[in-house]
Amino acid sequence: MYLVDKKMKNKNDKQETKVIWITGASSGIGEALTYAYAQQGARLILSSRNKRALERVRENCAHTQSEIHILPLDLSKLRTLNKKANHAQKIYGKIDVMVHNAGVASRDLAANIDLDTDQKIMNTNYFGCVVITKALLPSMLARKSGQFIVVSSVSGIYGVPKLSSYSASKHALHGFFESLRAEVTKDNIKITMAIPGFVKTPITVNALNGDGSKHGKMMEVQDRGLNPSHVALTILDAASKNKEEVLIGKLELLGVYCKRLFPDLFSKIIRNHPIKKIRSIKNFFNLKKRIFKYEH
Repeated sequence: MYLVDKKMKNKNDKQETKVIWITGASSGIGEALTYAYAQQGARLILSSRNKRALERVRENCAHTQSEIHILPLDLSKLRTLNKKANHAQKIYGKIDVMVHNAGVASRDLAANIDLDTDQKIMNTNYFGCVVITKALLPSMLARKSGQFIVVSSVSGIYGVPKLSSYSASKHALHGFFESLRAEVTKDNIKITMAIPGFVKTPITVNALNGDGSKHGKMMEVQDRGLNPSHVALTILDAASKNKEEVLIGKLELLGVYCKRLFPDLFSKIIRNHPIKKIRSIKNFFNLKKRIFKYEH
């Protein structure tokens, strides 16, 4: 079970009565978010494809006062999602916060990924979120209240080799929710885009190869990633402050700034061993700082 910072408990009394729906709640960031919200006493709806894992997460929250309902779903099955969203809204009468967290990654060259795999990744990571969002919007607009927390990725800011489908789906999330934010801010509906880098979750283990089979391997850089509890608490803090965007990560965040400031340079860096090259940039700037400090 992930650890939860006690400072987050009862931080906001109003949050205790909110209804939170979390997709991808059976592991990783979604599981950590569940524990953090449960500590606040929120009423929770937990979704993923794995009902047994969801039950395990709910059992881990038994010591809290949180009400927890399990609603299994498969985001890639778009035609089922309107019914799921209507069911979710009837459980507690409303959805205050929708946490779009579920996702599946790709681990293959774009030329090797078949169209069925591309579509499954786009449906799970993007179109599924869109269907659920559109199903929840009428109620939120009528109440003039609501929030979407969208767990994206640095891959939604820049693409790297073997992540074409995943990166495309995350870029699409940014385009949709940034446009939606401009439309619904006047209706007091908030949208927070959470952009984590490497987090120690099973996302690369569950990633899809080009033929749709599971990759089945944990990337070393993923294994050294941030603890999901830290990421979850950072997301909750950003959402409580109604931040539009929050970057969460380590070395990989240098790529975000390099992409924005020096796009041509970044394009050259990302082609081969991007993490090693970004690390070399960090070392270069650290060396310049040490030299400057020595000389002055």
